[in-house]
Amino acid sequence: MKTLTNINAASISEVESALAEYGSKAKVIAGGTDLVGLLQKWVLPEQPEYLVDLKSIEGMDYIREDGEGLKIGAMTKLHDIAFSSVVLGKWAALAAAARAVASWQIRNMGTIGGNICQDTRCWYYRSSWNKFNCLRKGGSMCYALAGNNRFHSIFGAASGCVAAHPSDTSPALAALDAKIKTNKRTIAALDFFDGFKGTVLEAGEIVTEIQVPAPPGGSKQGFAKVATRKAIDFAIVNAACLITPATGNITAARVVVNSAGTKPQRLAGVEEALVGKTLSEAVAASAAEAAGSGTTALALNKYKIQVTKGVVKKALMA
Repeated sequence: MKTLTNINAASISEVESALAEYGSKAKVIAGGTDLVGLLQKWVLPEQPEYLVDLKSIEGMDYIREDGEGLKIGAMTKLHDIAFSSVVLGKWAALAAAARAVASWQIRNMGTIGGNICQDTRCWYYRSSWNKFNCLRKGGSMCYALAGNNRFHSIFGAASGCVAAHPSDTSPALAALDAKIKTNKRTIAALDFFDGFKGTVLEAGEIVTEIQVPAPPGGSKQGFAKVATRKAIDFAIVNAACLITPATGNITAARVVVNSAGTKPQRLAGVEEALVGKTLSEAVAASAAEAAGSGTTALALNKYKIQVTKGVVKKALMA
């Protein structure tokens, strides 16, 4: 890894100033669980010269409930979210999603802001020493299309790229109708991801807070994840749901999957299949069949369609 200059920002304005001064030569670092690996393996087409550290800014790690709902600082550790009594009380799907991330060690370093902003895990993109100049790096092709695509998107490509989005907390935030606050604007969780760059963040823009409204009274939530290994692994598919009401005929549902596509996908067909029904294993299984709607398998990932259906059913039953 090349020598880097670390800038310990004391405020958001200092972050903005550093990013404006150094431009593409600077990267923001939070917990570092994603960025450090990218730098160590020289994955990026342009190695940064400066790291603007957010850990030195006071007051960006908090979990609060107020009249508007839940507020989480972008630098809040995933471990703290996973076991917060506040989050567990009303936003159980988010707590479960945070617990599903990697290992205890990584959750003790990784932040909620970093988890939703993390880079793709596509092995062509992540190849050491930038071996594959793929579309995301300014190249002319997505190597996964004709290569090893067994973990890639079944919901089509974004700008020609089929890399799957890896975040575990993202589908929970989207299902809970969260908003992502930055130093410039507030963005609905589903609109925060663009499928190609990863997020819609612009130059000089950073996440500062996650805002989650109080769930409807009498509603219930679920989260489920399937991975190759139970620990320290990224999802093949994960899913989160919010069902209202918890008992009796369902009047509203939000069901979101991730790692199945290039960004979190809200499954309107599953939601429509649930409305008017009373949740049971048979109803969940029937509704989950609609999770396959709109999917297009690649040569090696057809199995992910069935996995997606199974994960949706598991989240509903959770």
